[in-house]
Amino acid sequence: MQVTNDGATILGAIYIDNPAAKVLVNISKTQDDEVGDGTTSVCVLAAELLREAEKLINVRLHPQTIIAGWRLALEAARAALDGAARNNSGDAKAWRDDLLNIARTTLSSKIVHQDKEHFATLCVDAVLRLGGSTDLQAIHIIKKAGGSLRDSHLTDGFVLEKRFGVGQPKRLVKPKILLANTAMDNDRNKIFGVRVRTDSAASVSAIETAERARMLDKCAKIAAHGINLFINRQLIYNLPEQYFADHGIAAIEHADFDGIERLGLVTGGEIVSTFDHPELVKLGTCELVEEIMIGEDQMIRFSGLPHQGACTIVLRGASQQLLDEAERSVHDALCVLSQTAATDRRTVLGGGCAEALMARAVDDVAARTAGKQALAVEAFARALRAIPTVLADNAGYDSSELVTRLRAAHATGASRTGLDLDKGDLADMNALGVVESYKAKLQVLVSAAEAAEMILRTDDIFRSAPRKRQGQH
Repeated sequence: MQVTNDGATILGAIYIDNPAAKVLVNISKTQDDEVGDGTTSVCVLAAELLREAEKLINVRLHPQTIIAGWRLALEAARAALDGAARNNSGDAKAWRDDLLNIARTTLSSKIVHQDKEHFATLCVDAVLRLGGSTDLQAIHIIKKAGGSLRDSHLTDGFVLEKRFGVGQPKRLVKPKILLANTAMDNDRNKIFGVRVRTDSAASVSAIETAERARMLDKCAKIAAHGINLFINRQLIYNLPEQYFADHGIAAIEHADFDGIERLGLVTGGEIVSTFDHPELVKLGTCELVEEIMIGEDQMIRFSGLPHQGACTIVLRGASQQLLDEAERSVHDALCVLSQTAATDRRTVLGGGCAEALMARAVDDVAARTAGKQALAVEAFARALRAIPTVLADNAGYDSSELVTRLRAAHATGASRTGLDLDKGDLADMNALGVVESYKAKLQVLVSAAEAAEMILRTDDIFRSAPRKRQGQH
């Protein structure tokens, strides 16, 4: 069961057979993968463009004429968005404020909106640690039921949801870490499915002795690397665990695959599966490994890592469904913040301000365009105004009143005006700090226009007959 209001998650979970609908699902997924935010907006805009196109086709306007008008409108909208974008990355304080405002705007529509100040600060602090990288693998997210959302916090280093083995040290200073993905029992028996038949207990004992010898031989090869912490993707079993304890090596078994991949990234070590050449293996390292308590669970924290951006976000909440949705919300914010910090640092105003600004620029182009293409350009402007209309409707206000007032305000030169959905009125979005990523807004505009154009170009849909099963005619 999933409880979510995330557009990409909903569209990805439902079964869709219609090819046009699949195009909208795909652009929502692309928006989520590329930027992280705007997954619902891109579908709304594409659907409104198709709605407007249907009206024009009903009055005998050719699809190619509509597409030509849309392309004129897209260029005008893009130029208006470029003109309105600003870049404060030269001023550290203003840049951090912009990132915080982007995070607040992104989280406003999420389940964590009541604590958006807390989560916005948490996400910005995590992204700034990356130093301009978009690799979110260094930011680990763990979920622990209990407490409230406000109890969520950011901790230095990497937290692994495992415990040390029995009788092993619980705290290691500057350890030498070997990361492995290897079976500690007899590989051959598992791979080839060996079946042994015997008629005596002595034979069974001989097999067990040989198995123990194999396991101890592998343990000796691992210990020869000069390590004091061994982390394995697979099970370790009691005999190797006892061997490691006797030789002063702490062992962690069954580390999940993502966990061990992240450990390889943040500790600088490589994951190995054979141990015959210790001199060729790159070991991981950090300042401190220790057991900590989160809620009622013991976990292992790696701190002082070579990867300076490594950190862990610990999410707390009342239920697993709430934690899953909080993770999706935080992930969206991290994605859009990392893309803004690393690729394009420009920002634009939200609250329907950017859409109203682009719609006004498109209206100006429509007024100067001769012929039937002008109708398509006007339709593009109406589709852009659907975004503030949806915002007002979802907030429970009279969208017709607000959007017409917004349009009039932009026509008189109040280019920073948008919708204040807390008060149900117009306001200066810059003063309210309602800021969005330029890259996210541009991706919504371009993806929606391209998807709508592709669907509009479709003349007919051909479905192949289902493949006949063997024995059917």
